[in-house]
Amino acid sequence: MKRHSALAIESHELVKHFGKVRAVDGINLAVPTGGVYGFLGPNGAGKTTTIRMLATLLRPDSGTARVFGHEIVREANAVRSRVSLTGQFASVDEDLTGTENLVLLARLLGYSRSQARARAIELLEAFDLVDAARRQVKTYSGGMRRRIDIAASIIVTPDLLFLDEPTSELDPYSRNQVWDIVRTLVTEGTTVLLTTQHLEEADQLADRIAVIDHGRIVAEGTSGELKASVGSGTLHIRLRNPDHRPQAEQLLTLNLGVPVFLKSDPAELSAHISEPERVTDLLSELSRSDIPVISFSFGQPSLDEVFLTLTGHHATADENKGAV
Repeated sequence: MKRHSALAIESHELVKHFGKVRAVDGINLAVPTGGVYGFLGPNGAGKTTTIRMLATLLRPDSGTARVFGHEIVREANAVRSRVSLTGQFASVDEDLTGTENLVLLARLLGYSRSQARARAIELLEAFDLVDAARRQVKTYSGGMRRRIDIAASIIVTPDLLFLDEPTSELDPYSRNQVWDIVRTLVTEGTTVLLTTQHLEEADQLADRIAVIDHGRIVAEGTSGELKASVGSGTLHIRLRNPDHRPQAEQLLTLNLGVPVFLKSDPAELSAHISEPERVTDLLSELSRSDIPVISFSFGQPSLDEVFLTLTGHHATADENKGAV
């Protein structure tokens, strides 16, 4: 008898060690069926290890988890029949063509020769890969490789698709193509668990977001809820002279008593403000201190600012850590 669950994923105190490293440190999840659930955090935060446990590729050291009501250790086969995983790197054979990869995988999944070819053609058309169908995958661009990889993951359409950093290192055009694919999959009924360190990606796709850092979930909610949790608004300032930024940072810190965020652009900075009426006073103070401002805006904080407030660092890759 098929078991039904309102939750696609439910975990309690899930833990995984690698030697002395506690990669996953008591993860609790309640992921509803349908939509996209975002797992946001830098490399080394525990995202990949968590989904590999949920996909039955790793055995947890302690804790429990269910996928559509099936326990991931005792009922691993039942879980595998409902899920698919697209990892951070292409898993197709680069020496085969796009068509050959999809036909081979379809045959392994039980399709007849004619069914396998028909499914391959269907996916190649859906993923805009028809023109490259007869080319070896090793000649594909990064965006094309990600698309063929996702296509390979849904030869049999899964109830739950784990997407682990699906747009890592892609250009903006290819990233948008992958986003469109994800949206289409959700429309057709697949639940997606998306791991990402791209804040815009989480903002664009995820219905709910879990912020993970050092193996623990530090916050969870919709994008709007997470932004609201760190303050009512954020003042964004662009200075005329980037050399003035240290002085501007000190002035804002003294006047607001809250952290000031330094942007990648050396002329930009921002800070949370709970009292919007103070914006005019702060801008006047900068002017009196001979710190010219080119532009400013006041609005909702970004997910990057949320992550920095919650964890003390940005949600970007740590080059000193592997993808855990």
